[in-house]
Amino acid sequence: MRQDAITTEMSADETDAEDSAEEVQVLEFQLGPETYCVDIEYVSEIVDKGQLTAVPNAPDYVEGVMDLRGRTTSIINPKSLLNIDAEGESKRIVIFDPNKFEDEAATGWLVDEVYQVVRVSMDDVEDPPLEKDDSIEGVIKRDGDLVVWISPVHAIE
Repeated sequence: MRQDAITTEMSADETDAEDSAEEVQVLEFQLGPETYCVDIEYVSEIVDKGQLTAVPNAPDYVEGVMDLRGRTTSIINPKSLLNIDAEGESKRIVIFDPNKFEDEAATGWLVDEVYQVVRVSMDDVEDPPLEKDDSIEGVIKRDGDLVVWISPVHAIE
């Protein structure tokens, strides 16, 4: 009888392990009327939008550069990069960890507003609607809203 109890306990533990999905922390931010997010591991800091210096002959999605703690940082407008047709004043810059990028370039995204860091269960992440777009990791359904999860590494390529 004792052996049955141990077997039952093990089965319950195995079931719990299967039920618990991997969780990831993401930073949510606003671009126009929609909410987007990136894996928090890519983010090094968030700063207020300051004075940007224009770069001649840069791609349309490059808003300019700024000096951030002695390092020239390229500031990208993800609305242009991702073809998001939305007006709105961008007030914050999400600075990415340069070590996460192949060329180790210092980059940041100009966003309208930064909301919060949240834990997301991978069970709540649906596949992106377009398989050929590597910049979208997936779509998160939460509280009746959709949050688009973007990969900053693939979006900038």
